[in-house]
Amino acid sequence: MSFLLFGVTALHLIILVILFVATLDNSWWVFSEEETVNLWYDCLLDNNTGVWLCSSVSTNEWFHAVQALMVLAVLFSSFSFMLFMCQLYTMERGGLFYATGVFQILASLAVFSGAVIYATHVTEFHPERAKSGYFGHCFVLAWVAFPLSILSGIMYIHLRKRE
Repeated sequence: MSFLLFGVTALHLIILVILFVATLDNSWWVFSEEETVNLWYDCLLDNNTGVWLCSSVSTNEWFHAVQALMVLAVLFSSFSFMLFMCQLYTMERGGLFYATGVFQILASLAVFSGAVIYATHVTEFHPERAKSGYFGHCFVLAWVAFPLSILSGIMYIHLRKRE
């Protein structure tokens, strides 16, 4: 039983790390080795000084929706983890972790929606640039977080507290 508890907790912490990196790191869209765009800043590497020069990103409404959904996913997953820890120590024997599972599934739906919106509207976010570029590792991490968090949520719903 303790191995299962350790596994569920480790999976949730891995999902949280992936969501934090996907939301905060600087590589949702990559134009070249020296220019990347994240959810918050558009950064260009100055070759002379080796310093990243960053400016604000798109003011597109869809882009703001992606920002909000990714932050919401991090908040839902964080709240789900805190709720799991509280339920683990206060819930009666035989209780199910429904609330924890629901919040984790909400986090997966938020990250899924954010990634889909970003994928479908990426050309609208940077219209002044050439159409070159590719999705960065943060976008891929968002897609990795989606199935992991939905799997975690389903596991929580079926998990029963035992002594």
